[in-house]
Amino acid sequence: MQFNHKFSLGNLELAALSCSKTLPAQPVLCLHGWLDNAASFIPLAHHLPQLPLLALEFPGHGHSSHRSPDAAYYFFDWVQDLVALCRQQQWQDLSIIGHSMGGMVATALAASFPELVGRLILIDSLGFVVAEEAAAARQLRLGIESRLKPRLGRSPCYPSLQAAAEARLKQSDFTLTEAMLLAERGTVQQADDFCWRADMRLRQQSVYRLSLQQAKALIAALECPALAILAEDGMFKQGAAHWLSVYHQLSVQTVPGGHHCHMTQAQQVASHTQQFLSAAS
Repeated sequence: MQFNHKFSLGNLELAALSCSKTLPAQPVLCLHGWLDNAASFIPLAHHLPQLPLLALEFPGHGHSSHRSPDAAYYFFDWVQDLVALCRQQQWQDLSIIGHSMGGMVATALAASFPELVGRLILIDSLGFVVAEEAAAARQLRLGIESRLKPRLGRSPCYPSLQAAAEARLKQSDFTLTEAMLLAERGTVQQADDFCWRADMRLRQQSVYRLSLQQAKALIAALECPALAILAEDGMFKQGAAHWLSVYHQLSVQTVPGGHHCHMTQAQQVASHTQQFLSAAS
């Protein structure tokens, strides 16, 4: 993936990476996880050269715009961004590959706008982040308190690109090679420092969480076939049984490694992806 694309959605500009200088007419849309960027799909793209992959960056991430100063980051707003983009580009019946948060956004999109999604691949992603209904008041308080705190300064900065990558490495389950990919895409040089591009407001607490019943209702509305590729040491395999019975058309594959298995076990993830898309076409 070496070609940059830009999409203008009113006050927002969304950035994307692909292997083609020309924008694919019907891309396989790739959606990254929280605080990651489009470069997280570069290892996977190496093993899927036959697919028109387009790795999109959510607002606040990578090279996409930050939301306006008076705005906040709501989960369902990312779904709205995708609907607006699909309508602008006249995309329908898409195959979507979503990692972690990207898989949750894709699931919500497929459930609410089934005409836009024909096949869904969830990479170490299953279900939604939920909370007990009784915790709603506390969640609202935590979210508002988080937003009212004095704004943090600029994003974390480091004296070199490698130092920025090493800092990212401390929070993840991959090697310096993968961390460098994210850092090269996700930082900007300012004077002598390399600063992360991500909007610091992404770290604020959510003001709400879906209840378990709401989450299950969304998943039950899915009409398209789905594949979950779960990592042995990832974030979702242990609680998978909690969600499996809710999906109508779900197949599951397991691969070694941790949460970013699409980077560290790209060949295996690519093989499962190709087999699923071939069978579903």
